[in-house]
Amino acid sequence: MNTSESLFERAKELIPGGVNSPVRAFRSVGGAPFFTERAEGAHLYTADGVDLIDFVCTWGPAIHGHNDPDIRAAVGEALNKGTSFGTPNPYEVEMAELIVDFVPSIEKVRMCNSGTEATMSAIRLARGYTGRDKIIKFAGCFHGHVDSLLVKAGSGALTLGNPDSAGIPASFAAETIVVDYNNTDEVRAAFENHPNQIAAIIVEPYPANCGLILPDDGFLEHLRELCTANGTVLIFDEVMTGFRLAKGGVQERVGITPDLTALGKIIGGGLPVGAFGGKAEIMDCLAPLGPVYQAGTLSGNPLAMAAGIAALKKLKSEDPYPQFEEMGSTIRTALLDAAKAKGLPLQVPQVGSMFALFFAEEPVRNYGDATASATETFNTLFHYALKHGVYLPPSAYETCFICTAHNGSDIERAAEILAAGIQAI
Repeated sequence: MNTSESLFERAKELIPGGVNSPVRAFRSVGGAPFFTERAEGAHLYTADGVDLIDFVCTWGPAIHGHNDPDIRAAVGEALNKGTSFGTPNPYEVEMAELIVDFVPSIEKVRMCNSGTEATMSAIRLARGYTGRDKIIKFAGCFHGHVDSLLVKAGSGALTLGNPDSAGIPASFAAETIVVDYNNTDEVRAAFENHPNQIAAIIVEPYPANCGLILPDDGFLEHLRELCTANGTVLIFDEVMTGFRLAKGGVQERVGITPDLTALGKIIGGGLPVGAFGGKAEIMDCLAPLGPVYQAGTLSGNPLAMAAGIAALKKLKSEDPYPQFEEMGSTIRTALLDAAKAKGLPLQVPQVGSMFALFFAEEPVRNYGDATASATETFNTLFHYALKHGVYLPPSAYETCFICTAHNGSDIERAAEILAAGIQAI
């Protein structure tokens, strides 16, 4: 028994399933998870002494790679001043200024502690602002483990084959209208069937929790138009895509202004964090100014703020987005060329530093298409890649990430291994 196996056996005695987040358990791909001892740049070093090129990147936050020296120095400086104060601190103000500067739609922002808190709070705020109860979400979009949002969810819920969770009252789910992504007719019908009842549409503008799905031309624009026409709040969940696809996220790329935006991951520099923001008129409904209550003991934690500020400043000074596009395109081309030579149907949606693999004949446009893909083929490739030094997400329904620490040799080596893995299928 190697070190990871021993650790996993110990963990299973004390932690449900042996993990603190379900997808880490490897149940989707089979086998047992490895344990990471340390990480540096674009590489993970396991407890068993294995060096892996990492395309999970902490599930998105590590846009500058692991253990980045600038982020580490910023955290060290903040740590010397204290770990938490329970009062406002200067870091919060600087972070708010950076977010408002980066994200086109955000006039005011509130910090919290996770992406789940951000989406949960944005939904509550939209309901309080509109005085309405119902929301629209899209099948396969995962917005954290919020009761009213864990309906037809992606990410770990989808991986486990249990898209709806036990423990959620039917009355909660009844307030959530689930429609297919890229289906404007279904969205329009929802408004017609529930006039003046829909508080918000919440959407991952580029869904990235059931693989990576891209919007049809005009789809996001139609959502904006329908929300405006019906007095409904449009919420972009950019926890995954914020600051990763552009400084201002998807909304900067596509030129659409949501009313509220949920953020997380990158703005913590690897530490727990979340945020939500948007129009000042809506945000001012939050306590202490308004009637919508939201609070958190560690919100705006100085260590997390310091790490996130360092991460955002590096994005501003280095502008890595053209390089991300080039690296992502290199991986995508290698995968598609290998699949074509093998005669294997493969879709590789890719935008900048994000890409996914669907073993399917046609482009994946929604949840149904994603779940119809050949997941067993992905699982075979996953284990081949892992055996040869490349770590992909341990689920066919997750997205791969590239970071600034991936150098040319990392990308070329990974492309070779993944291409060989496809040929070996």
